[in-house]
Amino acid sequence: MPTIGFIYPDHAAEDDYPFAEGLLGDRYALPVAHIYGTDLHAVPELLDLGSERRLADGAALLAEHTPDAVVWACTSGSFVYQWDGAHEQVEKLAAAAGKPASSTSFAFVRAAEKLGLKRVAVAASYPDDVAKLFVEFLSRAGIEIVAMSSEDIDTAAEVGRLSPDAVIELAVSHDHPDADAVLIPDTAMRTLDVLNTIEERLGKPVLTANQVTIWEGLRLAGEVPESAALGALFR
Repeated sequence: MPTIGFIYPDHAAEDDYPFAEGLLGDRYALPVAHIYGTDLHAVPELLDLGSERRLADGAALLAEHTPDAVVWACTSGSFVYQWDGAHEQVEKLAAAAGKPASSTSFAFVRAAEKLGLKRVAVAASYPDDVAKLFVEFLSRAGIEIVAMSSEDIDTAAEVGRLSPDAVIELAVSHDHPDADAVLIPDTAMRTLDVLNTIEERLGKPVLTANQVTIWEGLRLAGEVPESAALGALFR
């Protein structure tokens, strides 16, 4: 069984990963290892959370699962390093794990490339200064951001407590008519069970953090299955 290991910060919406296993017919193992730091959406704390030492600890925890690939399942804890630093972060993670590695930030870029997205709207739960760093990261990849919103939620735990209706409203209310898709960047937000609902409401693709993270891991492992339950990216 293909196995993709995910390093997940603290606790918030990690149940999206076993949920995805079920949606994929239990044909893939998606184990999650937790690393711990503050869950504050602030730049110094995010730099510490995504440090080489912490990610190496996560890779060590995943070793018992013998994963085919490893993904740092944290968008803000990767894009906060900016483009070059995020590449270095992934390279060091791959060296520690001895496996192909990536992060959620690069997952967004590659998923956008896969769908041919050029212009997007960003519906972020982060404070404004952190959300702007995500926009800068996407721009470095050649993606135009036609609208950005920031909900100014300080912690991942608060994001994890958002109701399904609140997640849907966040996405739908921050679309833009010129956007090819809406991107929702926080892995602390449960989105997989409402993803298709949001796409149906908007009539366009939606990329969410846990969705693209899982897709990126499967891509690295060499096998991305089709799934009608996981949005346009998996269809």
